[in-house]
Amino acid sequence: MATIHQPAPPFTLPDLEGALHSLEEQSGRIAGRITVLNFWSAECSWCERTDPLLLECLQAWGNKVNLLTIASNANESRELLASTAAARRLPLVLHDRMGQVADLYGAQTTPHLFLIDRDGILRYQGAFDDVTFRQRTPTQFYLNLAVEALLAGRLPDPAETPAYGCTIMRFVHPD
Repeated sequence: MATIHQPAPPFTLPDLEGALHSLEEQSGRIAGRITVLNFWSAECSWCERTDPLLLECLQAWGNKVNLLTIASNANESRELLASTAAARRLPLVLHDRMGQVADLYGAQTTPHLFLIDRDGILRYQGAFDDVTFRQRTPTQFYLNLAVEALLAGRLPDPAETPAYGCTIMRFVHPD
């Protein structure tokens, strides 16, 4: 299981066209960039809200930060994922059809974000911001604060926040 301040667990997943991508090739260990893992759902309204905000942040961070969007819901087809990702202009979506990477990282919701520093160490996990059903206007932008801390050579504070969104639908194996 992924643990804050420990090396991020490695994985390899296919993109929506079937090409394989490993965390190592996409992350800071090779590319020298900070990596955001975004556990995502095409049907989640919380992802629909945060996707454009995340893309704005990504543009502001430039080539210093890499985004890996991971679709782990067992009930979402590749076609639905591809059409939604294209409509929202997400740069790369990896398909975790069996939820193995979600399990490895302990991802519970969409969105659930994990931030890996340039050395491959997990430095933040949790929510994009502090919006909930009861609080509709954000007052804290957790992911942005965490990335900005890493870019400035500091550790994120907080390093963990509760993720908030739609529950990841796991694959149920028949007995």
